[in-house]
Amino acid sequence: MISGTNAIGNKASKQGEKTFKTFDPKNNENTEWTFYEATTNEINEAVALATDAYTVFKDYSGEKKAEFLEAIADEIEALGDELINTYCRESGLPQGRAVGERGRTMGQLRAFATLIKQGSWVEAVIEKAQPDREPLPKSDIRKMLFPLGPVVVFGASNFPLAFSTAGGDTASALAAGCPVIVKSHPMHAGTGELVSSAIIKAAKRTGMPNGVFSNLNSSGIEVGQQLIKHPKVKAVGFTGSIHGGTALYKLANERDEPIPVFAEMGSINPVVLLPSALEQEGDTWATKYASSITLGAGQFCTNPGLILGVQGEHLNEFIDTLSKEILKLEPTTMLHPNIYAKYVEGKKELSEQDGVVITAEYKKDVNVNIGQPLILKVSGSDFLANTKLHREVFGPFSIVVMCKDGAEMEDIINHLEGQLTGTILGSEEELELNAGVVDALKGRVGRILFNGVPTGVEVNSSMVHGGPYPASTDSRFTSVGTSAIRRWVRPVSYQDWPNRLLPDALKNENPLGITRLVEGVYTNTEI
Repeated sequence: MISGTNAIGNKASKQGEKTFKTFDPKNNENTEWTFYEATTNEINEAVALATDAYTVFKDYSGEKKAEFLEAIADEIEALGDELINTYCRESGLPQGRAVGERGRTMGQLRAFATLIKQGSWVEAVIEKAQPDREPLPKSDIRKMLFPLGPVVVFGASNFPLAFSTAGGDTASALAAGCPVIVKSHPMHAGTGELVSSAIIKAAKRTGMPNGVFSNLNSSGIEVGQQLIKHPKVKAVGFTGSIHGGTALYKLANERDEPIPVFAEMGSINPVVLLPSALEQEGDTWATKYASSITLGAGQFCTNPGLILGVQGEHLNEFIDTLSKEILKLEPTTMLHPNIYAKYVEGKKELSEQDGVVITAEYKKDVNVNIGQPLILKVSGSDFLANTKLHREVFGPFSIVVMCKDGAEMEDIINHLEGQLTGTILGSEEELELNAGVVDALKGRVGRILFNGVPTGVEVNSSMVHGGPYPASTDSRFTSVGTSAIRRWVRPVSYQDWPNRLLPDALKNENPLGITRLVEGVYTNTEI
């Protein structure tokens, strides 16, 4: 049952007087749920509890933390229809999407549980002492990854489950041994509260310290700002707009002790059409991309918002088919009137730029907050000359750039900002013939795809969901997949430390049985 309170560790709290409601975009009305803004006192209390929890939680075994993560997944599933119905009310997204995203969320939690039970993720490295080495003795030095401390996670608007309260940021931070304070997204605070209750129930059930998790409500930016400025907070996870992520990054770096902000932000996800893709499968790819562009009302960070091809008859046919197919698809509700309004504003601005031609615009009467698709086309020279056309339009939108040749296509890619994904459609032989285009794309993205669509991000150890700025604030890390755990840790070396007092991961006898790098050789044996 939704109470609208903040979760300060294991305690429900509503100390403030400022409240807000969530919104039902499908019915264009407020929900019945009222939420209490977190006060400064509640923020300080949550951070203090997280700091105390960290002193013990950081040393918990992988087995014990894994039990907690698995319990969270179980408790989320136990929420049943109430969670699904609340998700749909607050997002306007269909039930099938809600069920799928719930499964992804539970899958992420269980994947991190498996990772930390195995244990080798700590990257243990051992260099044994050589006291008789000439001309200088060599010390015994051992290194492993160590959790940073309390982490603040900002919920994402477009994924109320998988990138929010118990999403990838929270799951990976808890797996690393970092307590988490979630700044719940105001668009789906009810969904967040239900998931928060599941996490707290799991924490109690598995004997986690009070404060290992808290959930704070806020309709504005003040709570988030206070959390980032708090001296006891050690890292931040964010998924959202370039404006929001950049503002948080700046705040974090203005602190007396700067902290990392791992923000996944904007991307237009360029798609390159090589000749064979247009000549042999143009209609097939056009149909697939019509579906990809409109998936979830285009509200995916991996939405293909830019398509590049060499001008000619085959590209014209692709554009015609894409335009016809996208208008056959029934448009769907966007997440919130504010997001819908920004979408309308963005597509209007780009469609009015010089040289831009509208090739498909959904004009049938629709209900409120429905995202009507728009496809534009423009020449390569006009696209290069106008950086406004390089901006993300968050919604069912894409622009096709008609390049005069491969050299201009490569030039366009080199002038793009950093992206989450880049896709190439064509044949294997063409990849070799277009090495310059491939290298240019690889230099701008975190994930490069061949003959596929970028909407769809698998959760596994190989995934990179990040990229050069502004796709993310640090292209060395991913926010999806088990490698995401590396954001919340730092390396610590132990020099000439007594074996019995070392962490288990570094002890001679290797009690955890993990794989370690011992004097340059990977092994799971004792030394």
